Amino acid sequence: MSKKLSLTTKIFIALILGVITGLVLHPLKDNPFVSKYLLNFVFNLLGNGFVRAIRMVVVPLVLCSLVIGAAGIEDVTKLGRIGIKTLVFYLSTTAFAVILALVGGNIINPGKGVRIGDIAVSEVTVSETKPFVDILLEMIPINPAEAMATGNMLQIIVFAILVGISLSLLGDKASNIKKVFEEGNSLSLKLVEIIMIFAPFGVYGLIAKTFTTLGYVALLPLFKYFIGVVIILFIHCLVTYQGILVLFGKYNPIKFFKNFAPTMMVGFSTASSSACLPSSLKSMQETFGVSKAISSFTIPLGNTINMDGTAVMQGVATIFIAQIYGVDLTMGNYITIILTATLASIGTAGVPGVGVIMLGMVLVQVGLPLEGIGLVMGIDRFVDMFRTMINITGDAVCTLVIAKTEGEQLKEAI
Repeated sequence: MSKKLSLTTKIFIALILGVITGLVLHPLKDNPFVSKYLLNFVFNLLGNGFVRAIRMVVVPLVLCSLVIGAAGIEDVTKLGRIGIKTLVFYLSTTAFAVILALVGGNIINPGKGVRIGDIAVSEVTVSETKPFVDILLEMIPINPAEAMATGNMLQIIVFAILVGISLSLLGDKASNIKKVFEEGNSLSLKLVEIIMIFAPFGVYGLIAKTFTTLGYVALLPLFKYFIGVVIILFIHCLVTYQGILVLFGKYNPIKFFKNFAPTMMVGFSTASSSACLPSSLKSMQETFGVSKAISSFTIPLGNTINMDGTAVMQGVATIFIAQIYGVDLTMGNYITIILTATLASIGTAGVPGVGVIMLGMVLVQVGLPLEGIGLVMGIDRFVDMFRTMINITGDAVCTLVIAKTEGEQLKEAI
């Protein structure tokens, strides 16, 4: 009895087939049949049809997931200072992760020296540098409906968070409205699930078109992107997280990794933060000795809003795609990326594959073509395994730090 191939395997096979097809057709790229019927029809239809489907679901997914995430902030009012410290930890480390990714991306330069702007369907436009105060002011939507219609992600994020907080403050009075957003979030995730069924075809079309146009020159930047993301993820895990753990949590990093390794392996193998939730809670409470009062708040909240690994991927991927398309990002663009990726982390669902969908909102915000997602989609599962492991590690470090600052006695602490 043959075993059914997983979606991950199908996407990887599509990536390999796309590379092989492109390399075979590269010498024939100027042939009328190849150019007219394969490049501009078959590959274009498969690749850009998939991209348009992604664009279709980005706005409702971001809106509903952020509203639901922010609506759960009622727990913060109950836990007081614990909630505030937890939010500060998660958002500040995520912002630092994006900055680290942007700096590292510009050092590694994964897409430097390659130009594929000629295969982009949409015209590439990047806004000029704006004063920081204007960037902050433009985050506030004058017309939320217009923001959603035009895909202004920063404005959508701000609107969604304010709606979620308002729903939280209204409590039972707005329970029906909250239920609508919960159902909308479930619907959006189901749409993502359906769209991802067609991901192998989309990846094949985008990759085949890329390698038919470029040939072997496209292999190096893709490899540099993957290695770049992994290196920066490990720097963030080993330097940022462990530095905070030693400084504020007074915990031995070696003992931490020894005790938390089983949960990290669950995250690596499943590529799902949500799938790690039971294991993370058990580990924090039984292995590390954190109270249920703290761990039952910090771990689930981290599952919702702490997506440092995803933020690193989005930062490096944005640099990669900008360089591939020959676009020079301005300081204003970098600030926008930091703000968008940090705020977007609040609404990134802890399931495999959603991170690359959320990358679309960052690209839209700085005016980069969504077709670039196809370049990273094929290897995203491998990146996702590493970034999920970093995400749950951040949740654990935050939990230990909060517990220590609240005077709890941790097992095997320094």
